[in-house]
Amino acid sequence: MTKAIRSPALVVRAFNVEISRIQDQTSDPQTAAFRLQFWQDILKKIFVKEQVFQNIPANPIAQELFKVSSAYSLSKRHLEKLITSRRDLLQTKLFRNLEDIEKYADDSVSSIYYLLLSVANIANVHADHAASHLGKAQGLANILRSVHVANHHKTVFLPMDILMKNKVSQEMVLRGVNTDDMKNVAFEVASRANSHLEKARNISVPKLANQIFLPAIAVDSYLKKLQKNDFNVFDKQLQQTNALLPFSLYFKRVLNKY
Repeated sequence: MTKAIRSPALVVRAFNVEISRIQDQTSDPQTAAFRLQFWQDILKKIFVKEQVFQNIPANPIAQELFKVSSAYSLSKRHLEKLITSRRDLLQTKLFRNLEDIEKYADDSVSSIYYLLLSVANIANVHADHAASHLGKAQGLANILRSVHVANHHKTVFLPMDILMKNKVSQEMVLRGVNTDDMKNVAFEVASRANSHLEKARNISVPKLANQIFLPAIAVDSYLKKLQKNDFNVFDKQLQQTNALLPFSLYFKRVLNKY
Protein backbone atom coordinates (compact mmCIF):
# COMPACT_ATOMS: atom_id res chain seq x y z
CA MET A 1 0.00 0.00 0.00
CA THR A 2 0.94 3.64 -0.39
CA LYS A 3 3.07 4.66 2.58
CA ALA A 4 0.54 7.28 3.73
CA ILE A 5 -2.12 4.68 4.54
CA ARG A 6 0.09 1.69 5.34
CA SER A 7 0.34 2.22 9.11
CA PRO A 8 -3.35 2.93 9.84
CA ALA A 9 -4.32 0.01 7.58
CA LEU A 10 -2.05 -2.25 9.62
CA VAL A 11 -3.75 -1.10 12.83
CA VAL A 12 -7.22 -1.87 11.43
CA ARG A 13 -6.11 -5.34 10.35
CA ALA A 14 -4.34 -5.96 13.68
CA PHE A 15 -7.59 -5.15 15.49
CA ASN A 16 -9.47 -7.58 13.25
CA VAL A 17 -6.90 -10.34 13.86
CA GLU A 18 -7.19 -9.80 17.61
CA ILE A 19 -10.97 -10.20 17.41
CA SER A 20 -11.04 -13.11 14.97
CA ARG A 21 -8.55 -15.30 16.84
CA ILE A 22 -10.52 -15.22 20.09
CA GLN A 23 -12.55 -18.26 19.04
CA ASP A 24 -9.28 -20.10 18.37
CA GLN A 25 -7.82 -19.22 21.75
CA THR A 26 -10.54 -20.77 23.87
CA SER A 27 -13.12 -23.54 23.56
CA ASP A 28 -15.30 -22.00 26.26
CA PRO A 29 -18.03 -19.78 24.70
CA GLN A 30 -18.41 -17.76 27.90
CA THR A 31 -14.70 -16.94 28.04
CA ALA A 32 -14.78 -15.93 24.38
CA ALA A 33 -17.83 -13.73 25.04
CA PHE A 34 -15.99 -11.99 27.91
CA ARG A 35 -13.01 -11.26 25.66
CA LEU A 36 -15.25 -9.86 22.94
CA GLN A 37 -16.99 -7.71 25.55
CA PHE A 38 -13.54 -6.43 26.63
CA TRP A 39 -13.02 -5.06 23.11
CA GLN A 40 -16.57 -3.75 22.94
CA ASP A 41 -15.87 -1.75 26.12
CA ILE A 42 -12.60 -0.46 24.66
CA LEU A 43 -14.43 0.83 21.57
CA LYS A 44 -16.84 2.71 23.83
CA LYS A 45 -13.89 4.38 25.55
CA ILE A 46 -12.15 5.19 22.27
CA PHE A 47 -15.19 6.98 20.87
CA VAL A 48 -15.97 9.05 23.95
CA LYS A 49 -15.90 12.73 22.96
CA GLU A 50 -12.76 14.57 24.06
CA GLN A 51 -11.23 11.28 25.18
CA VAL A 52 -7.54 11.44 26.14
CA PHE A 53 -4.86 8.86 25.40
CA GLN A 54 -4.11 8.28 29.08
CA ASN A 55 -7.59 6.80 29.64
CA ILE A 56 -7.12 4.06 27.02
CA PRO A 57 -6.13 0.63 28.49
CA ALA A 58 -2.45 -0.31 28.21
CA ASN A 59 -3.00 -2.55 25.22
CA PRO A 60 -0.89 -1.72 22.13
CA ILE A 61 -3.68 -2.41 19.63
CA ALA A 62 -6.23 -0.43 21.66
CA GLN A 63 -3.84 2.53 21.95
CA GLU A 64 -2.95 2.52 18.25
CA LEU A 65 -6.63 2.17 17.31
CA PHE A 66 -7.39 5.23 19.42
CA LYS A 67 -4.76 7.24 17.53
CA VAL A 68 -6.00 6.07 14.12
CA SER A 69 -9.69 6.58 14.93
CA SER A 70 -8.93 10.13 16.03
CA ALA A 71 -6.79 10.95 13.00
CA TYR A 72 -8.95 9.32 10.32
CA SER A 73 -12.48 9.43 11.76
CA LEU A 74 -13.01 5.67 11.61
CA SER A 75 -16.58 4.40 11.70
CA LYS A 76 -17.49 3.00 15.11
CA ARG A 77 -20.30 1.03 13.46
CA HIS A 78 -17.94 -0.94 11.20
CA LEU A 79 -15.52 -1.62 14.06
CA GLU A 80 -18.40 -2.89 16.18
CA LYS A 81 -19.55 -5.18 13.36
CA LEU A 82 -16.19 -6.96 13.52
CA ILE A 83 -17.02 -7.82 17.13
CA THR A 84 -20.77 -8.51 16.91
CA SER A 85 -20.39 -10.77 13.86
CA ARG A 86 -18.00 -13.03 15.82
CA ARG A 87 -20.25 -12.92 18.89
CA ASP A 88 -23.28 -13.98 16.83
CA LEU A 89 -21.31 -16.85 15.27
CA LEU A 90 -20.23 -18.07 18.72
CA GLN A 91 -23.90 -18.30 19.64
CA THR A 92 -25.29 -19.91 16.48
CA LYS A 93 -22.22 -22.00 15.49
CA LEU A 94 -23.68 -22.65 12.03
CA PHE A 95 -24.87 -21.05 8.81
CA ARG A 96 -28.29 -22.07 7.51
CA ASN A 97 -27.58 -21.01 3.93
CA LEU A 98 -25.27 -19.01 1.68
CA GLU A 99 -27.14 -15.82 2.51
CA ASP A 100 -26.20 -16.27 6.18
CA ILE A 101 -22.54 -16.59 5.20
CA GLU A 102 -22.77 -13.52 2.97
CA LYS A 103 -24.25 -11.50 5.84
CA TYR A 104 -21.46 -12.70 8.15
CA ALA A 105 -18.82 -11.96 5.50
CA ASP A 106 -20.21 -8.48 4.89
CA ASP A 107 -19.94 -7.72 8.61
CA SER A 108 -16.60 -9.45 9.31
CA VAL A 109 -14.70 -8.87 6.05
CA SER A 110 -16.33 -6.09 4.02
CA SER A 111 -16.28 -3.89 7.14
CA ILE A 112 -12.48 -4.00 7.03
CA TYR A 113 -12.51 -2.71 3.45
CA TYR A 114 -14.98 0.05 4.39
CA LEU A 115 -12.62 1.11 7.19
CA LEU A 116 -9.59 1.07 4.89
CA LEU A 117 -11.47 3.17 2.31
CA SER A 118 -12.20 5.63 5.11
CA VAL A 119 -8.51 5.71 6.04
CA ALA A 120 -7.69 6.50 2.40
CA ASN A 121 -10.38 9.21 2.41
CA ILE A 122 -12.30 7.46 -0.37
CA ALA A 123 -16.01 8.28 -0.20
CA ASN A 124 -17.26 6.56 -3.32
CA VAL A 125 -20.41 4.48 -3.74
CA HIS A 126 -18.78 2.30 -6.42
CA ALA A 127 -15.83 1.53 -4.13
CA ASP A 128 -18.27 0.60 -1.34
CA HIS A 129 -20.17 -1.67 -3.72
CA ALA A 130 -16.94 -3.39 -4.79
CA ALA A 131 -15.89 -3.74 -1.14
CA SER A 132 -19.17 -5.47 -0.34
CA HIS A 133 -18.77 -8.02 -3.14
CA LEU A 134 -15.08 -8.61 -2.42
CA GLY A 135 -15.77 -9.12 1.29
CA LYS A 136 -18.43 -11.71 0.49
CA ALA A 137 -16.12 -13.50 -1.95
CA GLN A 138 -13.33 -13.57 0.63
CA GLY A 139 -15.66 -14.71 3.40
CA LEU A 140 -17.03 -17.59 1.32
CA ALA A 141 -13.49 -18.61 0.33
CA ASN A 142 -12.47 -18.52 4.00
CA ILE A 143 -15.31 -20.93 4.85
CA LEU A 144 -13.99 -23.38 2.26
CA ARG A 145 -10.40 -22.94 3.44
CA SER A 146 -11.43 -23.64 7.04
CA VAL A 147 -12.99 -27.03 6.26
CA HIS A 148 -9.71 -28.91 6.77
CA VAL A 149 -9.54 -27.68 10.39
CA ALA A 150 -13.22 -28.38 11.11
CA ASN A 151 -12.30 -31.49 13.07
CA HIS A 152 -10.04 -29.41 15.34
CA HIS A 153 -12.90 -27.03 16.20
CA LYS A 154 -15.59 -29.73 16.04
CA THR A 155 -17.61 -27.21 14.04
CA VAL A 156 -18.80 -27.20 10.43
CA PHE A 157 -19.43 -23.77 8.90
CA LEU A 158 -20.57 -24.93 5.46
CA PRO A 159 -24.22 -23.96 4.77
CA MET A 160 -26.62 -26.50 6.25
CA ASP A 161 -29.15 -26.37 3.39
CA ILE A 162 -26.52 -27.24 0.77
CA LEU A 163 -25.13 -30.04 2.94
CA MET A 164 -28.62 -31.48 3.35
CA LYS A 165 -29.45 -31.12 -0.35
CA ASN A 166 -26.34 -33.11 -1.24
CA LYS A 167 -26.84 -35.59 1.62
CA VAL A 168 -23.54 -34.73 3.27
CA SER A 169 -23.54 -35.01 7.06
CA GLN A 170 -21.49 -32.87 9.43
CA GLU A 171 -19.78 -36.06 10.58
CA MET A 172 -18.54 -36.69 7.03
CA VAL A 173 -17.08 -33.19 6.89
CA LEU A 174 -15.43 -33.60 10.30
CA ARG A 175 -13.88 -36.89 9.19
CA GLY A 176 -12.67 -35.37 5.91
CA VAL A 177 -14.61 -37.76 3.69
CA ASN A 178 -14.27 -36.62 0.08
CA THR A 179 -17.14 -37.75 -2.14
CA ASP A 180 -18.82 -36.44 -5.27
CA ASP A 181 -21.56 -35.02 -3.07
CA MET A 182 -18.98 -33.18 -0.96
CA LYS A 183 -17.42 -31.80 -4.14
CA ASN A 184 -20.85 -30.54 -5.19
CA VAL A 185 -21.14 -28.67 -1.89
CA ALA A 186 -17.73 -27.07 -2.41
CA PHE A 187 -18.63 -26.23 -6.02
CA GLU A 188 -21.79 -24.35 -4.99
CA VAL A 189 -20.00 -22.29 -2.35
CA ALA A 190 -17.01 -21.62 -4.63
CA SER A 191 -19.30 -20.60 -7.50
CA ARG A 192 -21.00 -17.99 -5.33
CA ALA A 193 -17.62 -16.71 -4.16
CA ASN A 194 -16.37 -16.45 -7.73
CA SER A 195 -19.54 -14.62 -8.77
CA HIS A 196 -18.96 -11.97 -6.09
CA LEU A 197 -15.29 -11.70 -7.07
CA GLU A 198 -16.17 -11.09 -10.72
CA LYS A 199 -18.77 -8.48 -9.76
CA ALA A 200 -16.22 -6.65 -7.60
CA ARG A 201 -13.65 -6.64 -10.39
CA ASN A 202 -16.14 -5.32 -12.92
CA ILE A 203 -16.78 -2.19 -10.88
CA SER A 204 -14.68 0.87 -11.71
CA VAL A 205 -13.16 2.26 -8.49
CA PRO A 206 -10.79 5.15 -7.62
CA LYS A 207 -7.12 4.41 -8.27
CA LEU A 208 -6.12 4.16 -4.61
CA ALA A 209 -8.92 1.65 -3.91
CA ASN A 210 -7.18 -0.85 -6.19
CA GLN A 211 -4.40 -1.14 -3.60
CA ILE A 212 -6.90 -1.72 -0.81
CA PHE A 213 -8.59 -4.50 -2.79
CA LEU A 214 -5.39 -6.44 -3.57
CA PRO A 215 -6.44 -9.38 -1.31
CA ALA A 216 -8.72 -10.29 -4.22
CA ILE A 217 -5.62 -11.83 -5.81
CA ALA A 218 -5.32 -14.35 -2.97
CA VAL A 219 -9.03 -15.20 -3.16
CA ASP A 220 -8.81 -15.74 -6.91
CA SER A 221 -5.69 -17.88 -6.49
CA TYR A 222 -7.41 -20.16 -3.97
CA LEU A 223 -10.59 -20.57 -6.05
CA LYS A 224 -8.60 -21.47 -9.16
CA LYS A 225 -6.51 -23.95 -7.21
CA LEU A 226 -9.69 -25.49 -5.78
CA GLN A 227 -11.13 -25.86 -9.28
CA LYS A 228 -7.89 -27.40 -10.52
CA ASN A 229 -8.12 -29.97 -7.70
CA ASP A 230 -11.67 -30.92 -8.71
CA PHE A 231 -13.22 -29.10 -5.73
CA ASN A 232 -11.67 -31.44 -3.18
CA VAL A 233 -11.49 -29.10 -0.17
CA PHE A 234 -9.50 -31.71 1.77
CA ASP A 235 -6.65 -31.81 -0.77
CA LYS A 236 -3.40 -31.00 1.04
CA GLN A 237 -2.20 -28.96 -1.93
CA LEU A 238 -4.78 -26.32 -1.00
CA GLN A 239 -3.08 -25.91 2.38
CA GLN A 240 0.34 -25.21 0.88
CA THR A 241 1.67 -21.69 0.62
CA ASN A 242 1.48 -20.13 -2.82
CA ALA A 243 5.10 -19.10 -3.46
CA LEU A 244 4.08 -17.00 -6.48
CA LEU A 245 1.48 -14.94 -4.62
CA PRO A 246 3.87 -12.09 -3.61
CA PHE A 247 4.92 -11.70 -7.26
CA SER A 248 1.28 -11.71 -8.39
CA LEU A 249 0.48 -9.03 -5.82
CA TYR A 250 3.43 -6.91 -6.89
CA PHE A 251 2.55 -7.28 -10.59
CA LYS A 252 -1.06 -6.25 -10.00
CA ARG A 253 0.10 -3.39 -7.79
CA VAL A 254 2.27 -2.07 -10.64
CA LEU A 255 -0.65 -2.39 -13.08
CA ASN A 256 -2.94 -0.80 -10.47
CA LYS A 257 -5.44 -3.65 -10.73
CA TYR A 258 -6.90 -6.20 -8.37
